[in-house]
Amino acid sequence: MVYLPLDKKNIVITRSKDKISDVKDLFSNQGAKIFDLPALLIDYPDDLRPLDNSLLDINKFQWIIFTSSNGINYLEKRLLDKGLSLRQYSGKIKFAVVGNKTSESLNNLGIKADFIPPNFVAESLLENFPFSKTKERILLPRVQSGGRNIIAEKLREMGAIVDEVATYESKCPMTMPIETKKAFKDGIIDAILFSSGKTVFNSAFLLEKYLGHKWLSIIENIHLFTIGPQTSIACNKVFKRVSKQAETYTFEGLLEATINYFS
Repeated sequence: MVYLPLDKKNIVITRSKDKISDVKDLFSNQGAKIFDLPALLIDYPDDLRPLDNSLLDINKFQWIIFTSSNGINYLEKRLLDKGLSLRQYSGKIKFAVVGNKTSESLNNLGIKADFIPPNFVAESLLENFPFSKTKERILLPRVQSGGRNIIAEKLREMGAIVDEVATYESKCPMTMPIETKKAFKDGIIDAILFSSGKTVFNSAFLLEKYLGHKWLSIIENIHLFTIGPQTSIACNKVFKRVSKQAETYTFEGLLEATINYFS
């Protein structure tokens, strides 16, 4: 009989609906039963004009820095709308990415990143970014509703000219899958996995909406796992606790943290 470390563990994955499946396989292959809780809806920003204006002058940029797969996918989508593609600019514009998954998204377009920081966090990119002596023009695709962007701020302090442009927006879904709602109410969930601060806040909204005002007591014995420091900050703010944070800030790292915790 094959030993599966997450056998008989019921785990909730919070992510955008279109991206749950690949993460689900990681955990189900280790024996877990997965319940979906899509906590993000991804689409274009409300106003496409700033993005379109940046794309009109895309050749003026020396770098494009991608901090998420969504930034890549929606920039590429908008270029395709115009009969263009990111691949056309490979070799003319340099591409930097934060994180393995972001790098894979770029690879899927046939583009190899010119710079990947040693660690998958903004601070690592800033510490190791290969500046030239000239004032470089950098395009930074980002989520519409994001707050302060430390990468943009620090790069400007270092002399770069940074254009931040809303390329996509993430919103909270209004529904919870019936099977997931029932699993929470039946008290069979062992763990919830969070992959970003937004999935924390949106999940809390959905849990309160579907479980009622006693939702926190319903989940008080459920273990909470986070993919990295910023997600942990959000989790501590909302739930006042984190069971374990991934040491490597990827879904593979989150899987390892989950297995280690239950072991």
